[in-house]
Amino acid sequence: MFAAYAARIDPDRPLEGLELGERPAPVDRPGWTTVNVRAASLNHHDLWSLRGVGLGQEALPMILGCDAAGIDQDGNEVVLHSVIGEKGYGVGTKERRSILTEKYQGTFAEQVTVPEWNVLRKPKELSFAEAACLPTAWLTAYRMLFTNAGVRPGDSVLVQGAGGGVATAAIVLGKAAGLRVYATSRDEAKRKRAVELGAVEAYESGARLPERVDAVIETVGAATWSHSVKSLKPGGTLVISGATSGPNPPSAELTRIFFLELKVVGSTMGSKDELEDLLAFCAATGVRPVIDEVLPLDRAREGFERMASGDLFGKIVLTNQ
Repeated sequence: MFAAYAARIDPDRPLEGLELGERPAPVDRPGWTTVNVRAASLNHHDLWSLRGVGLGQEALPMILGCDAAGIDQDGNEVVLHSVIGEKGYGVGTKERRSILTEKYQGTFAEQVTVPEWNVLRKPKELSFAEAACLPTAWLTAYRMLFTNAGVRPGDSVLVQGAGGGVATAAIVLGKAAGLRVYATSRDEAKRKRAVELGAVEAYESGARLPERVDAVIETVGAATWSHSVKSLKPGGTLVISGATSGPNPPSAELTRIFFLELKVVGSTMGSKDELEDLLAFCAATGVRPVIDEVLPLDRAREGFERMASGDLFGKIVLTNQ
């Protein structure tokens, strides 16, 4: 079957290790099921895999891709939860949980096999492309906002780095949930788009906000960390799920954190139950993932190049014709 896969690891030039071509079809295994992939979305996790983060040489070649929607063996339209072994289903009792492609072949292919427990019904209201955007970036944003930040309608939130998948999801979900959402970006066009999607206002990175906020959604890391901490009101919460600009900020702002009793919460992905809630939320409210571009699987390299350059707003989706 045709697939996009990591053939080599290159920390400095990750796209050098990306190959497109034929790979073996999935084999049957007890407790697992095979899904015919209709759509799969790109995540920065895929680039990190090509750099060797969470993916070792011994696992190569590895088909990339965490997220997918498609048709299961019974003809049902389904969405995949991409955390394998969350509660031990389909794997050994002592195996730690992992994200698909850290140990098991991924979704950038005609077919993928996952534990039966990881398959959810796709709401009829969502297209395959829309549903394929939800299991990683949108689920991450959902958990950051509603589980880890604990915000409620009427609260204020700053979303750093408008344009990325998680940040875009946080803006749309926050608006739909009745939050006052502020956003930042270095790019004027992305700031304008953030406002169109529901942000009260979007500012240059590092700009002073009109008010201190209840929570900050942080995925940028070192470049925005100080601004994130300084933008919180006393007792506020900073939730971080990524560090695309690097993990080591020039100043940790520890004095401000303890003096204002701020909370810093790490967040990774989300649970199957939260994905079910997110799917239901989108179906009921009309909220839809922001898709930058849909490409056929054989043009996957173009999608990877755009994601690596940061020249996108929302998700890139790969489809099987």
